[in-house]
Amino acid sequence: MKSRPAVVVLAAGRGSRFRGLHHKLVQTLGASTVLATTISNALATQMPVLVVTTEPLAETVGRHVATRDMVVLPPAGSPAAQALGMGYSIAAGVAARSDASGWLLLPADMPMVQTSTLRQVAAELDSHAIAYAQHRGLRGHPVGFSAELYSELVMLTGDEGARRLLARYPAMGVEVDDPGVLLDVDTEDDLARVRVAQREMQVREAR
Repeated sequence: MKSRPAVVVLAAGRGSRFRGLHHKLVQTLGASTVLATTISNALATQMPVLVVTTEPLAETVGRHVATRDMVVLPPAGSPAAQALGMGYSIAAGVAARSDASGWLLLPADMPMVQTSTLRQVAAELDSHAIAYAQHRGLRGHPVGFSAELYSELVMLTGDEGARRLLARYPAMGVEVDDPGVLLDVDTEDDLARVRVAQREMQVREAR
């Protein structure tokens, strides 16, 4: 059976711009949390899902995915994580799903990215090395990479993430009717906007 792309949920950041009492990923969002909503949307694709996280969030992540579907890194900012960063998180997630036909990188603080969007970007990896979601011409997430870029993805380090790959290879923009591809939670104001967007979406779906 042909392998499928995997969704790599990136939940290993410190979230230092968020000034709330608790980590931004465990903030409430409707009846759930930011992190749980993002993971739920990924799981609904029925593609393999892997969550890259840190020790403080591992127990929370473990409520939603099996241990085999997690990679636990040292906490951001700790001595053991000094040289890691976003690039290493991506590398660790891709390496843990080395048998996938590609990888969709989904930041855990983007709970409004729709399941249909993830599927649309994944479909483009059959014919493009890199594909990303865009809304009204603006580039967003997820960003997908095909299996041909495996050797470069697993060598990523530092905080730059996969930007140099995006600069080096042609990428396919997938236009989606999903403003959630542009909405992340970095600050309390961002969280308020996401909560409003979620309520508006629920009203539309109820009509």
